[in-house]
Amino acid sequence: MIEPIQSDSLRDTFIQKFESLIFSGYFKIGERLPPERDLARQMGVSRPVVHEGLVNLVSKGLVTMTPRRGSVINDYRKQGSLFVLTALFEYGNGQVSENLLNSMLDMRMLFEVENAGLAARNRTQAQMDQFYEILDQERQADPENPAQMADLDFAFHHLVSIASDNLVYPLLLNSLRQFYTSLTQKFFSNGSVIPWVLEHHGKLVGAIGDQQPETARQYMEKIVLHGEKNLRITLEK
Repeated sequence: MIEPIQSDSLRDTFIQKFESLIFSGYFKIGERLPPERDLARQMGVSRPVVHEGLVNLVSKGLVTMTPRRGSVINDYRKQGSLFVLTALFEYGNGQVSENLLNSMLDMRMLFEVENAGLAARNRTQAQMDQFYEILDQERQADPENPAQMADLDFAFHHLVSIASDNLVYPLLLNSLRQFYTSLTQKFFSNGSVIPWVLEHHGKLVGAIGDQQPETARQYMEKIVLHGEKNLRITLEK
């Protein structure tokens, strides 16, 4: 039996549609939006749905609402939150723009290399045990299951961030998990990269265990560069 559409579903549909109107450039940065009653009429929903949807967009930094002055489209690069990254990926229907891909890879190089060095300084024995457990799981994983490999790869890099004793980056990675694993699934769809990844994950864990920060940074840099190179090849195909 088909259930009737609930107001929450309408709100979520409105939010998704409105985000696409912003990202596509239909609504320009700085543009003042029509009154809520006009938006409701244009989009075929009630005014409360429009209001709740705009409040959600405000929380993401996409829109500013001012009493008696209306709503304005923000420059999400200046005012957007992490939720915007997920929305950008959903807007692309799983496809990543060149600019977004470059930004993601640059961020990994900035953060993950330094995190590897910090992990070598700050890791605990319990975290080392977890590293070896993940390495075992990676070796036993089905090489023809990119989703499984992507989840294990995320767990590995997330543990590096936790071992660094940095409170912020693990939360940032969690926020980007869907975006991160969707890219690494594409990366691991080329099974020939897996032996190299497993070997260098092992070397990185060795450097972290031996508390050699510079060596750990070097291995992480190699891992990130290898990932970038092969991901681009896969995406071009």
